[in-house]
Amino acid sequence: MSELTLIQKLPHVHGLHGHHQVRLQADRTTLAKRRWRGIAQDGKEFGFDIDEALSDGTPFFIEGEIYYVLEQLPEEVLEIPVTSIEQAARVAWNLGNLHFGVETRADCVRVTGDPAVLQFLTREKIAFKRVNCVFLPLSAGAHHHHDTSPHHHG
Repeated sequence: MSELTLIQKLPHVHGLHGHHQVRLQADRTTLAKRRWRGIAQDGKEFGFDIDEALSDGTPFFIEGEIYYVLEQLPEEVLEIPVTSIEQAARVAWNLGNLHFGVETRADCVRVTGDPAVLQFLTREKIAFKRVNCVFLPLSAGAHHHHDTSPHHHG
């Protein structure tokens, strides 16, 4: 078993040309956590205790000529084709009101396949397909509530 390397701060990265890249794979939910552990492709074990959500492609450790980078795992999401900026904005706004992060692209809007999202898309007769990809929602880490009552949980 390898020794655990603790990551509490991301390195300042300047030109990594010529360095060998080693990936550490994690799902989107794990990358958003403050504390977690992972094992890189070369077997090196890392512990993360960091104040920021990490993302796909982030270099997090440099050792000699090797740099370690995060690789977000693909997940199943719903992809909604759009043909105009207005349509994309309307779909993204509606999904955002359901408190789900969306990823906007030139030709589609992506969202998690939560039952509430499926119900909305079906009710509104909005076409979608299931795809497996790295999901990069715009609202990663953002969370807000409209309720201001004293019994609110947020």
